[in-house]
Amino acid sequence: MPRARHRRIRARPHAVRAADRDLADAYAAVAGADWDEVVDLTSSAQHARSAVAALGERARHWTLVSTVSVYASFARTGDDETAALVEPVDLEDYGQAKVAAERAVTAALAGRRMIVRPGLITGPGDDSDRFGYWPARFALAGEGPMLVPDPIGRRSQVIDARDLADLIVDVGVRALDGVVDAVGESVPLADALDLAAEAAGSTGERVVATDEQLVTADVRHWAGPRSLPLWLPSGAAGMLARSDAGVRALGAARRPLAETMRDVLADERERGIDRPRASGLTRGEELQVLATLR
Repeated sequence: MPRARHRRIRARPHAVRAADRDLADAYAAVAGADWDEVVDLTSSAQHARSAVAALGERARHWTLVSTVSVYASFARTGDDETAALVEPVDLEDYGQAKVAAERAVTAALAGRRMIVRPGLITGPGDDSDRFGYWPARFALAGEGPMLVPDPIGRRSQVIDARDLADLIVDVGVRALDGVVDAVGESVPLADALDLAAEAAGSTGERVVATDEQLVTADVRHWAGPRSLPLWLPSGAAGMLARSDAGVRALGAARRPLAETMRDVLADERERGIDRPRASGLTRGEELQVLATLR
């Protein structure tokens, strides 16, 4: 199944303080401060350990934002937080590095730490261009044909970044300890595509391609150039079909998928539905593939 690599997160302009976590004195400016909540997004075990060493004793609560990529297998649907994890052997691998970071935080802060494992995150401003590909492409295609993977047996599962942010704040305020998969409701892929088409007002034909046809046409899975986002290889169906019982048990509010779809499309229109994308086929590439299916 697709495995992600690391992405460096840039400091936002409104950040109060920024520091290079690779430096020994990264926390010097905040040494001795007390913290109601620490939220760490790192996928580096070394960064996790140094943050805990510098801030842990004076932090009321700690939340590590991890990922569902920590799980060893996505062959089954409906798995939950108890599923087996990958072993952190290759720390250049995103999921393995997150496991190492989780273990570092848990070893030091068990009892006052929450591990939040998001699934596919989307929402306005999502620059991974995966989920947004679909409403944007339906809008771009208009009355023209659209290439879609065979949706039979396939699922879609996303969490809106705004809902994820609310969840992270909530577990910190409540000082919860544990692990939770931060995922949305898993829905049939066909339903997600229907919502994308409805949001875009698209009336064009959906041309269904089999896995074999897509592979033959050199279409890639999941993300990146020349990909068909949300199309997963066989054996990875569970990646977009995890149990959401844990996040529901926390009382997390998750907005309807239709609302997220509309907001994502509005953002896509603002940024340009025909812009170069980080993920997905260009319209030209899509039409070339469609021509081979006629």
